[in-house]
Amino acid sequence: MPALQGQRRGTGRRTGASMNDYPPIADHGMIGDLQTAGLVSGTGTIDWWCTPRFDSPSVFASLLDSERGGHFGFAADLDLIAGESVRQLYLPDTAILVTRYMAPSGVGEVADFMEPNPSTVATDRHRVMRVARVVRGSLPFTLACRPRFDYARAPHTLTMLDDGSALFRGPATDLHLRASDPITLRPDGDDVVAEFTLQAGETAAITLTADRPGAHTPSPLTAAEVRGGIEACHDFWLGWLRGSRYRGRWQEMVNRSAITLKLLTYAPTGAPIAAATMGLPEQIGGERNWDYRYTWIRDASLSVRALIDLGFTEEAHAFRTWLRDRLDAGGTASGEPLQIMYRIDGDPHLTEEVLDHLEGYRKSAPVRAGNAAADQIQLDIYGEAADALAQSQDIGGIHGWRAWARILDWLADTWDRPDEGIWETRGGRQDFTYSRLMTWVAFDRGIRMATTHSRPADIVRWTNTRDTVFNQIVRRGWNERRQAFVQHYATDVLDASLLLMPRVGFVAPHDPAWLSTLDAMDQELVSDSLVYRYDPVASPDGLRGSEGTFNLCSFLYVEALARAGRVRQARYAFDKMLTYANHVGLFAEEIGPSGEQLGNFPQAFTHLALVAAAIALDEQLDRGDGPAARPSPPYGT
Repeated sequence: MPALQGQRRGTGRRTGASMNDYPPIADHGMIGDLQTAGLVSGTGTIDWWCTPRFDSPSVFASLLDSERGGHFGFAADLDLIAGESVRQLYLPDTAILVTRYMAPSGVGEVADFMEPNPSTVATDRHRVMRVARVVRGSLPFTLACRPRFDYARAPHTLTMLDDGSALFRGPATDLHLRASDPITLRPDGDDVVAEFTLQAGETAAITLTADRPGAHTPSPLTAAEVRGGIEACHDFWLGWLRGSRYRGRWQEMVNRSAITLKLLTYAPTGAPIAAATMGLPEQIGGERNWDYRYTWIRDASLSVRALIDLGFTEEAHAFRTWLRDRLDAGGTASGEPLQIMYRIDGDPHLTEEVLDHLEGYRKSAPVRAGNAAADQIQLDIYGEAADALAQSQDIGGIHGWRAWARILDWLADTWDRPDEGIWETRGGRQDFTYSRLMTWVAFDRGIRMATTHSRPADIVRWTNTRDTVFNQIVRRGWNERRQAFVQHYATDVLDASLLLMPRVGFVAPHDPAWLSTLDAMDQELVSDSLVYRYDPVASPDGLRGSEGTFNLCSFLYVEALARAGRVRQARYAFDKMLTYANHVGLFAEEIGPSGEQLGNFPQAFTHLALVAAAIALDEQLDRGDGPAARPSPPYGT
């Protein structure tokens, strides 16, 4: 198991613009205020931040182009320190990220955080706070603030103000940089730099505030302001986590995943995003580089389901409202009642463009902003949304129910169509088994909700459609030769998305047909507890290159094993999977061939599946179910 709150990091030096390198994707922690988020590298550089929203253009994007993208370094000057080591950690159960520097000359740290703003009102004002202190000896520090507005496409101006602060003016956004003693900001072209030294017991702070043009108000940065900010951040997260009812064996990892899911939720609308970043590759040098800063109906529904399972009901209510508003608004790019993804404010237009001026993470081009998959048809989204709605006692009131009932009436006429499927393949539409599975879920949950809450519904029609879908999956989605359910009706390829079959109740976890499917996946998709989505060679997806194992699927595999009674195998796979978390407990989308994290980061899919796997495994262990007669893990464990 990893050290969940932090572990020893390497001494990679990346505090200045001249360092043309890229830290590993996993070498980051995330900070955020529930409307935007930034990534801080293991040595203290903010190399990704978009403002005023998750899906706004970046002001720091050196993660996608180390020279052109812009960054904000605030760290001990490792070039002047011999024999140092660096650790990065979260203060327990918070989103306050601490980068600690330890050297013979002194020990110090930088705390990075954004004060959470849970308001339902969107704001252009967002503030990053960075606080340095030394606890022993002395340490030299450096600061380099080099913003590059609009994905590094727009110039900016710098004004040094009379109070010693600095004002960067870019298109539609001002950045106001303030510093406490003993930091003296000085211009470096249109950027700002500083050097200072702290002795034991001394503290220095800096704030970077983004706001609409002309909104900054000059004022000195006081110790009270800094203290108030960090206390507010600390108290918010501890208070929010008190709402969790999880008391299982993996408290730290589940809490970290819950905080991550919350950080990836846009408070003004209640819309969860898929990940905080765009353009990070699924294969170094490959073309599978997507923009994940949007709200997928599927990912959001599963995120909300995970939070509901932990006891967080306010998030469920906010998402229901957002979802109902999408139904009312219509006007989707696909022409369906719902489209697969939206901008976080509900805008259905996500035009995809290639940012040719950015070289991409470790030269992984193209860098895409926006997502052309928004107009795809993926019928599974109605099932995931229904499953999330069905977890709550309040299904959204009369208006919300009528809107959802209209969806199911429409789906009863339109469900039997090929689509692009859960993985958003660009190789043509198919009759995907997973899409049919979640169509079955949509009607099953709709029938349950109508019956439980005595709501008007065409129960007979919904029931007949549900049963027709079930029989079609059993007849056409089952491959007799493979003795398994397969990816779509015209193939014998396996697909890890079907690991959700037992959870949604389509099959019992001990059903012989399901156990043989699980065995087939063990043989074809599983590599030492890590799980591939599918084999793109056997089932071409319209894209070049390969990808790593998919973390969502690896945790779904754990859950499926646990529910099937293969508890020893499930626990081994779960503990093994946790070792791939980064130093602060975060996961990207995939694990590469050398164990590295790949894809956008951190990924909501991974963290919601971790929560579900932990809950399922705890339930089985608490029952005292013995392991099935399966091969033991290696090393006699």
